[in-house]
Parts: sequence; C-alpha cells; structure tokens
Amino acid sequence: MEEQKSENFLGTQKISKLMLKFCIPCVLSLLVSALYNIVDQIFVGNSELSDLGNAATGVVFPIFIIAQAFAWWIGDGSAAYLNIHQGKNDTQNTHRCVGTGMIATLLVSVILLAIFYPLKTQILMMFGASENSIGYAVEYFNIILGFFPIYMLSNMINAVVRADGSPAWSMFSMLAGAIVNIILDPVFIYACHWGMAGAAWATVIGQVVSFVVSIVYLFRTKTFRLKLKSFIPHFKSFGEAIKLGLSSFITQMTIVIISLVCNIMLKKYGALSAYGEDIPIAIIAIESKVFTVVVNIVVGIVLGCQPIIGYNLGAQNYDRVKKLYRNIMLSTVVITLLFTILFEAAPSAVVGIFGAPKFSDPELYWEFGRKTFRIFLMLVVFTCTIKASSIFFQAVGKPVFAVLASLIRDIVCFIPLITTLPLGLGIDGILWSAPIADALAMAVTAGLTVAYFAKLNKLQKAIAQ
Repeated sequence: MEEQKSENFLGTQKISKLMLKFCIPCVLSLLVSALYNIVDQIFVGNSELSDLGNAATGVVFPIFIIAQAFAWWIGDGSAAYLNIHQGKNDTQNTHRCVGTGMIATLLVSVILLAIFYPLKTQILMMFGASENSIGYAVEYFNIILGFFPIYMLSNMINAVVRADGSPAWSMFSMLAGAIVNIILDPVFIYACHWGMAGAAWATVIGQVVSFVVSIVYLFRTKTFRLKLKSFIPHFKSFGEAIKLGLSSFITQMTIVIISLVCNIMLKKYGALSAYGEDIPIAIIAIESKVFTVVVNIVVGIVLGCQPIIGYNLGAQNYDRVKKLYRNIMLSTVVITLLFTILFEAAPSAVVGIFGAPKFSDPELYWEFGRKTFRIFLMLVVFTCTIKASSIFFQAVGKPVFAVLASLIRDIVCFIPLITTLPLGLGIDGILWSAPIADALAMAVTAGLTVAYFAKLNKLQKAIAQ
C-alpha cells in the first residue's frame, strides 16, 4: 500500500511539474554520459596526438555503442516493465526482473570481452582505423575493453534507478564519474604524458566511480527490494522486459551499423578525394560525439518521461499520455532547431573545440568539417523526432512500432543511400545521405504516430462507454 501511494502522484500531479522533476536529471545524466567520450576526444585532439588521436577514439566509439546497446536493451526493458506494472498495481515480480537483468548484463559483457580481445585489430581496422591511427586505437581500446562489465552494469542499473523514481540519483552517478574523468584526463595525458593510455585510464576510473554510486542505490530502492532470490533467473518477467527494451537495442546497434558502413565509405571515397583517409574519419568522429550530445538531450527528455508514461498508460489515463507526447515533441523541435542554427552558422567553431590538425592539411580539414556539419546534420530535428517517437512507442508497450521507427531511418533509408549516392557524388554523397534519409523516415514515423493515437482514442471511447 505504501509503494502504491508513493507512485500515485505520477497519475495526478501536473504534467509540466513532473517533466521538470524527471527530465532534467535524466537529461543531465545522459549528457554526462556523453561527456565520457567527448572529454577524451577534446583532450586528445588538443594534445600532440591531434587529429590522429581523434580518428583513433572515433573508431573505438562504435564498440562503446555495442556495449551500451546490450546494457540499454536490458536496462530500458526492465525499466519499462517496472513502470507499466506499477501503473497496474502489479509489482510482485519486478525485483526478479531487475535481478535477472543484472545477471544477463554481466554474462553479455563477458561474452563481448571474449570476442573483442582476440579480434581487436581486425575490428578496429574494419571500423575505419588506418595504418596511421591503428596503434593509437589499440592502445586506447585495450584498457577500455577490460572494464566493459562495470560500464555495462552501470548503464543497466541507471535505467532502473530512473524508473524507480530517482532520476537525480542516476544523474549523480554519471556526474561523479564524469568529474573524475575530466580531472584525470589532463593529469594523465599532459602531466604524465601517457597519451591514449592516459585518456583510457581516466575514462575507466570514472566508470568505476559511477558504478559504485549506482550499486549503493540498490540498497535504498523505493518500489522494489532486491533479495538473493532476485538473482535466480525469472524468465517470464525478463522475457517481457526484453521485448519492451528491444527498440533500445536496435536503435543503438543501428548506430554501430551506420558507423561501420559510414567509416568504410569515408575511407574508400576519402582516399579518392583531396581529403585523404584520415580527415573524413577524424571529422565524422567529432560529428558523432557532438550529435551524441544533441540526441542525448532528446533521449533524456523521453526517458525521463518514461515512468510517467508507463504509469498513466497502465492506469488508463490516456489524456495524460497524449499530453506527454505533445510536450515531448515540442521540446524536441525547439532544442534541435537551436542546434541546427549553430551547426549551419558556426561549424568551424564546433570542430575547433576538438583541436587543430597536426598531421593533415589544415585548409582541407576545416573545409570538410564545415561541409559535414552543414549537410550531414541539416535535418537533425527530424533525426531526433524519430528517435524520440521510437522511445515513446517503447514506453507505451509498442515494441513493433518502436523497432519500425528505428529501422526505417537507419537501415531501410540511410544504408542504401550512403552506399549508392557516392557513386555519382563522391564523398559528398555520403554527407547528403543523412538528410535525405531523415526526410523519408520522418514521413513513415508520422504515419505510425497517427495510427497509434487513433487506436488510443478508440480505447478511450470504449472505456467511456
């Protein structure tokens, strides 16, 4: 009864007030998460490692996303399960779902370690490392990889912490690790002259700090209590969670696929252009990190709303669900339009944060940087709207819609475009593939949204009768 009362405010309190309470900590938490990679790249890019160091961290970045994909699949699915069953006042198996999720995350991390360690050089070359940058990439990757279990468990647990009604704790967990990372990066890279190894050690020490803070929360949860029997696999609840979190996995893995294909094409057509192999890879690495900041703000808003959406859907408060979606979309459009103005008006300033080139032609480097931000991110408002809609569909228990929204943009549209447009446009075709894919996928996502809310309106009318 006490747990039920503690969650009732999700169905009664003013939506704008709830969004501020839940979204701001979640957005800050995910922004801090993005800082882990960005801070490394900024310090590396401004050191003697310069643009080759940026290229090296760029080819390791997709490996981070693979680990995050599995962690978010399990974590976001467990979080959605937790919230939907709170709204139904059915929380009997939530602790078993979380415990099983933690065991599954640990097992997956060990499997990834066993796959990546012996194949690291081949994998990094596949993701775009050149003969010039592969040494730096391997040095960085060797250290990062050893801490995958901690990194993945921390991400998985943080999703559950947010769903448990404690977004501020999740934010504090990420913030504590990021502060440690920011402090140690200049010490290890500049003072100790550890180079790529210094950037890697600063990152993993920060991850350990975040992990410890997340684990501490599990002893003070609000809506469930972990026990020894929680860690005995409960396949019924976990199976439901896996279905709910599938779109998170697909969304993240499509980022990996895009990075792989994009880097392959950049390497191929870069070598045929005046830019060479390393400039396009280094610039796209910067673009990926900057885009992560933008998309994490939007994702943070939707994930912050997930407990509110799940509870109200379970409680059949459909008007509140519709209002939440409208507020999410309005926030997404306003934020992404502001970033679009920045990318179109001052791309060199954004690229310049990550240092000046040392090993490449400066004029060509800045030229490709301006071109990338102005073209590739031209319709970032559509990109983020599609991602926000996908996560919303996940929160309301529509995994098929969520998966479709993710796949349409990245797999169905972007991959064919990025592999065909360069045949006629050269390396510029790679850049134009993104806005064209955004426009096509936005039309499909709009159709899915209309279909979902039409069905929701029918349910609402049926209940009213």
